Amino acid sequence: MRRLWFIVLLVAIGVQGLEARRKEQNVTLLYWNIQNGMWDGQTDDYQRFTSWVQAQKPDICVWCEAQKLYVTGTAKYEVESEAECLERWKRLAERYGHSYVYLSAHPDNYPQLITSRFPLEAEKLISGNADTIVCHGASWYKLQRGRKTLNIVTLHTWPHAYGFKVPQDQREASRSRNEGDLFRRSEMEYICRQTILTHPKARKELWAMMGDFNSISRIDNATYQLPENSTRFLVHDYILGQTPYVDLVHEAYPDQFISTTGGKSRIDFLYATPALQKRVSDVSVIRDSYTAPVRNPQNISNFWHPSDHCPILLHFDLGE
Repeated sequence: MRRLWFIVLLVAIGVQGLEARRKEQNVTLLYWNIQNGMWDGQTDDYQRFTSWVQAQKPDICVWCEAQKLYVTGTAKYEVESEAECLERWKRLAERYGHSYVYLSAHPDNYPQLITSRFPLEAEKLISGNADTIVCHGASWYKLQRGRKTLNIVTLHTWPHAYGFKVPQDQREASRSRNEGDLFRRSEMEYICRQTILTHPKARKELWAMMGDFNSISRIDNATYQLPENSTRFLVHDYILGQTPYVDLVHEAYPDQFISTTGGKSRIDFLYATPALQKRVSDVSVIRDSYTAPVRNPQNISNFWHPSDHCPILLHFDLGE
């Protein structure tokens, strides 16, 4: 009898250990363009924001527009320094259980920032070269979990219809030549050449690429009804045609158009290689009582509450 109880105890311990390992192998990633460093959260010291994030139980968070840019409740410009930005995020990340904070390369004041429960390795911070500028920067990080390596690429491309650094009196002509679309395409090609295209066997590796692409996909043209030769499709035509990435939200909801903004456009994307897609258990654009974008009632600039974008939540498994 004593031996039987000993065997039962060993089995119970083994099951608990297996469940613990499975839990550690499951990863939740949260991506969100939080608009101007979460301008909305400045009024309550980010309490609603961090409480909501904590409730999602993310292991990794990717924030676009992470730097504070405006005085609380106003459109008065007040840029926080890089050091101030990092200190603020270390404090906020601690509230939702993240110990690691990483700031992307950022030629301007719109960086991406990653927080994580796990240490990450910065493979490459991307801002461009003499020929190509990545206006808001991009980054490539690696997460090592056991024998698995997850490559995480973050980005935020040029937001305007006119070209990069075009003088104000020439912007209308630049728009008519679709120079904003052409510039975004050049950014995208550069980012991919610096990241996933450096790995010939990336299709069989674990890669995720996410961000505010400020561009729409031909996949959604049943909603947009644009001409087939529209330059607005250039960025995602390149990704889907020249890289192994697949569009996770579209794959999860192939017959449904899901806007990621306060308007009716899907410009935030979460891409993955087929190898990672096989490990995904759920992906969703979250539009709940907190995250659903609401235009600022005082019509302050183009600000929304809590952001003009919706977050995307991804669950996947990094087990053997």
